[in-house]
Amino acid sequence: MSNSLKTINPLTEQDLQTYPIMSDEEAMSVVEASHNAFLDWRLKSLEERAKVISSIAEELRNSKEDFAKLMTDEVGKLLKDSRDEVDLCAAICDYTAKIGPDALADDEREVEGGKGYVTHSPIGVIYGIQPWNFPAYQAVRYSIASLMAGNGVLLKHAEACTGSGLFLRDLYERAGLPKGLFGVLVISHDQSDKVIEDERVRGVTLTGSDKAGRTVAAKAAELVKKTVLELGSNDAYLVLDDADLDLAVETCAQGRLYNNGQTCVNAKRFIVTEKNYDAFVKAYAEKFEAIKIGDPSDDSTQLGPMVTKKQRDELHDQVQKSVEKGARLLVGGKIPDRDGWFYPATVLADVEPGQPAYEDEMFGPAAAIIRAKDEDDAMRIANSSRYGLGGGIFSKDVEKARKLAAQYFDTGMVFINTFDVAYPSMPFGGVKTSGYGREHGPEGLMEFVNIKSIRVG
Repeated sequence: MSNSLKTINPLTEQDLQTYPIMSDEEAMSVVEASHNAFLDWRLKSLEERAKVISSIAEELRNSKEDFAKLMTDEVGKLLKDSRDEVDLCAAICDYTAKIGPDALADDEREVEGGKGYVTHSPIGVIYGIQPWNFPAYQAVRYSIASLMAGNGVLLKHAEACTGSGLFLRDLYERAGLPKGLFGVLVISHDQSDKVIEDERVRGVTLTGSDKAGRTVAAKAAELVKKTVLELGSNDAYLVLDDADLDLAVETCAQGRLYNNGQTCVNAKRFIVTEKNYDAFVKAYAEKFEAIKIGDPSDDSTQLGPMVTKKQRDELHDQVQKSVEKGARLLVGGKIPDRDGWFYPATVLADVEPGQPAYEDEMFGPAAAIIRAKDEDDAMRIANSSRYGLGGGIFSKDVEKARKLAAQYFDTGMVFINTFDVAYPSMPFGGVKTSGYGREHGPEGLMEFVNIKSIRVG
């Protein structure tokens, strides 16, 4: 096993930085520092914590260009998307600082013969295992809520964005977060299990594959520790008979290619009713054929490289196997002969059960278009997935779409006539093998707190 982690630029395929893996003693000293800092932080008032989180928002904005460039160098995302990511992180801090003190305040309840109080107390150190596709956002998403609640936080980031994890730690401390409260672990998977086992670690959150989620959740369950899991998806976007077709094509193209197609809530499967199928397929393929790949730092580039050669090759294999099993390749599907781990914007039509494009998550710029007989059939196909993170509906009848979303769509999030990744006030999370628990909104603040009953006679 290698004794270091390495970051590589996906555009140039050149090494960026090497980071030595921590010894067990070094890793445990990071855990201890977070726990010790937590013992003081938990006693700070909600308002004091909110003030520090507001300062983090300001520091994120001050550091935006440096952070954005680092993320683009490490994972290949478009520079404008990296800037937007930092803005989203700052907005999450703004929102949390604003609503946190009220959301986490003591709640008085009626009880017979006395008074009842419910407090939202911090529980200890929360351990986050995060992926590479949003180097800033994935870490901010869970850490800011946990810090607002008074917890300590640990981060094990993906190897590809090790530098971004360390950058965020330093940024938090520049903004006034107590040193050590947010600790970054540069460790192996085996060492990660030891962190979960440590009694000072009271909760674990992971974003990643369903395979990784099962492993981490099983380990945490052995120790009776709470987990929050977000495990990807193959989100379905339904184009119904009464859809605005131009809007659907434009939005579904953006939704598939956002972040180079490497997002858990990307629009991935497009389920189109018979009435619009041929027109949607033609317009969508034309849109993808015009997509320009290139240097993610260039403003004219629409699609950057994928994060690693392994990720690119896995996507290509899924596309090829889907075609072998009957899918129709309309655009893309060929690895370009150039430096960088590029994959072209790819469209598969006539996607059916048994094909990877139908059954699995394609984590990259490849779209799967599926024909449905009617609206009921479209919803049936959408819900037949083992995943359930997000999804979308295109219909001019917004009330009908909202009813379908609320009553029939078996996912954690639904977007009607739009595409979005995350919004600070709206809970984020899924069902089925997309995981459980919620981040963002007041709901996200409550995941890792002790909801404590106090009764006074």
